[in-house]
Amino acid sequence: MVSFVVEKSQRMSASQNLVSEATRSIISLPKKKLLKNLEIINDGERINAWVDSMRASSPTHLKSLPSSIFSQQQLSSWIHPSALEMFEKITEASGGKQIVMFLDYDGTLSPIVDDPDRAFMSSKMRRTIKKLAKCFPTAIVTGRCIDKVYNFVKLAELYYAGSHGMDIKGPAKGFSRHKRVKQSLLYQPAGDYLPIIDEVYRQLLEKTKSTPGVKVENHKFCTSVHFRCVDEKKWSELVLQVRSVLKEYPTLKLTQGRKVFEIRPMIEWDKGKALEFLLESLGFGNSNNVFPVYIGDDRTDEDAFKMLRDRGEGCGILVSKFPKDTDASYCLQDPSQVMSFLRRLVEWKQMQLLT
Repeated sequence: MVSFVVEKSQRMSASQNLVSEATRSIISLPKKKLLKNLEIINDGERINAWVDSMRASSPTHLKSLPSSIFSQQQLSSWIHPSALEMFEKITEASGGKQIVMFLDYDGTLSPIVDDPDRAFMSSKMRRTIKKLAKCFPTAIVTGRCIDKVYNFVKLAELYYAGSHGMDIKGPAKGFSRHKRVKQSLLYQPAGDYLPIIDEVYRQLLEKTKSTPGVKVENHKFCTSVHFRCVDEKKWSELVLQVRSVLKEYPTLKLTQGRKVFEIRPMIEWDKGKALEFLLESLGFGNSNNVFPVYIGDDRTDEDAFKMLRDRGEGCGILVSKFPKDTDASYCLQDPSQVMSFLRRLVEWKQMQLLT
């Protein structure tokens, strides 16, 4: 997940004036430079940068931007081939290796909704995931805590990596269909942070209660502040509220996703690390006989996409209707396309077993 910054240009053309400086920064700056630049601007500009990035995180705002602000080079580098159209290429690339599936939840298996407590997965999607898990080891990798996402998914045969991979649990005893699975797997690299996260959660609840529409969630090893239902005029106030709490906790970091702030422990752990840990737990840590497939829609999923790209194996699939700078190799537009892709993968595997 990336924190954004405004980088001022000395000269701006008339067409560039159509969008804010922050939006241009998001379009033009490499991700690694954004956080570094954010740290050198003064506090007032920093608040403005956060608010501009909050606007840019909204698909509604992105959709309203004029197409002329995207260069042909940017569009060609951001628009990735459809995983559905390139299905045969993906399966051919697996080359008889063990496919392992990693799936984000919100925006991937369920639609993004205003109330995160109502992000229900359809019964058709659940049946598809159940069939998928019969064919391949399958994990849900999410920012939610394990208990919450399990209440949505309700499939005991899966791996679950909650809190952005900081809470990992293997399949329930007797449910795994794969020989390599460790039945008693449990890993919590941020275990020492539990009291701090709970304390920050309670303070955020108190601090933001005056802002209508805010939803604060405790995900056990991280906390999120949803502003999807907050009036845009209140966003600056919300940023100040959140920052006023976090300034007392130097071991925590603040990042941003799709209409949400994330507060996480400042440790070297993310969804990419969780993916590596799960592969190792399955016995594929140093193996060339594995083909991981990761499907996700959020900035936090970029850590997993990058890990796969660095490993040079498997593929990342971004779920998005809009062009984005990503380390994923392919794209799908929404959860319905994700389900179509997973169904085709199950059918392909079943045909493989018959030949």
